[in-house]
Amino acid sequence: MSEAVTRPTAHTTALLTSLDPLLREWLPRQRWFAGKGRPIGSFEPVAVTELLPRSAPSGLLHLLLRVRQPLVPTQGIAPDGTAAERAGDCYQLLLGVRRTLPPQLAPALIGHVTEGPLAGQTVYEALHDPRLAALLLERLRIPGRHGVLRFERDPGVDIPSGLTPRPLAAEQSNSSLVYGDTFILKLFRRVVPGVNPDLELPLHLARQGCGRVPAPAAWFLADLADEPADEACGLGVLQPYLAAAEDGWELALRMLAKGEAFTGEARALGRATAEVHASLAAALPTVTLGRVQVEVMADAMARRLAAAAQAVPALRPYAPGLLTAFEALADLGGEGQSWTAQRVHGDLHLGQCLRSPDGHWSLIDFEGEPARPLAERRMPQPPARDVAGMLRSFDYAAATREPWTQEWATDCRAAFCVGYADVSGRDPRTDPVLLRAHETDKAVYEVLYEARHRPDWLPVPLAAVRRLADGGSADAAH
Repeated sequence: MSEAVTRPTAHTTALLTSLDPLLREWLPRQRWFAGKGRPIGSFEPVAVTELLPRSAPSGLLHLLLRVRQPLVPTQGIAPDGTAAERAGDCYQLLLGVRRTLPPQLAPALIGHVTEGPLAGQTVYEALHDPRLAALLLERLRIPGRHGVLRFERDPGVDIPSGLTPRPLAAEQSNSSLVYGDTFILKLFRRVVPGVNPDLELPLHLARQGCGRVPAPAAWFLADLADEPADEACGLGVLQPYLAAAEDGWELALRMLAKGEAFTGEARALGRATAEVHASLAAALPTVTLGRVQVEVMADAMARRLAAAAQAVPALRPYAPGLLTAFEALADLGGEGQSWTAQRVHGDLHLGQCLRSPDGHWSLIDFEGEPARPLAERRMPQPPARDVAGMLRSFDYAAATREPWTQEWATDCRAAFCVGYADVSGRDPRTDPVLLRAHETDKAVYEVLYEARHRPDWLPVPLAAVRRLADGGSADAAH
């Protein structure tokens, strides 16, 4: 029998109290935990569901946990450039519960509970337990509810039982399980009310018959009592696993190291991106950005620049020059020029693209930039935002080789835009003001990110910042 709660009870309060000291140690060490560098103030249970009773040899506890942390002044900057007001982030945890942990699960250990409902039990990361990971797949195979959790699937897709699970080692803002090299389950770690774009957009693209994005086979959500029915929290999505495909970033680095041109692949990537944009425009509403909307967009970019310059002193000398990119965009809007906005990928770069052995490119990970609010990630944007993200990715790839091969990046940028025009009929470089503004906005975001997380990479976006501050943009169309 399952247990599910959406508001604290005496039992769940006692449960969380017993887990508190273990989670305080374990959570900050996880790659996907967004609150690094700030102490944990308190935990608050949002929903607790027993997917497998604790009385079983190994229980499975599904936890939606709100983590409250005091703000550190230098980290209180929201992506829109305003001061962050955070009520706490909600995380999805899957905890295994056993009396004793077998040696092969030792790396998954979270800790031993000494008091409360789990006293005497060992708690561990359930995704590393093949038995519990297999149970999660079974729940996805059989649509229905389990406590507050709602499991759904595409009835036209065969999901065999008994597929061997294994967690992917490359943890980022989420966690992934591969089942038998057939399917991959992506679990969203930081969750908010509303359909996650990484489920929403691939579903729409599948209905459009777009072959550039793996179609969701199954998914699950949480229906919380305090949220509207259409604002269920997206928790995970199961999609085909492209086992033989190569990550675009790794492929680019490999070809670069060999001194091989990547322009053919870049052009193919441009075509794939344009196809996805066309399918998204057909599947979901598009809007026209007029003077007011363009001014709002340019103002948000300017605020992000001001906030980043305040946080990263190395950016300050270039801020006035960078600001001209956003002012030029606002000026064009004021003169009556408008642009079409639609749903886009939102965080497109080489690492979000997979190439199959036959040369077919697929786009993955439609979640957008996780640091941005969900409502913002689901807003229509000019397709130039995705184009700018890929152009910046070519710069990053070129910077991995000594000496820095800027010509390689320039050639790839041009080829990508040509490929995009092959499908869309319009080269993104023919709209230089819009493209420069989005590339500048992306470079500013990169400067802030690298300064906080990877200082050794800071010279890469700063090189772009210097070019963009001097009035440079994506290379002019020929």
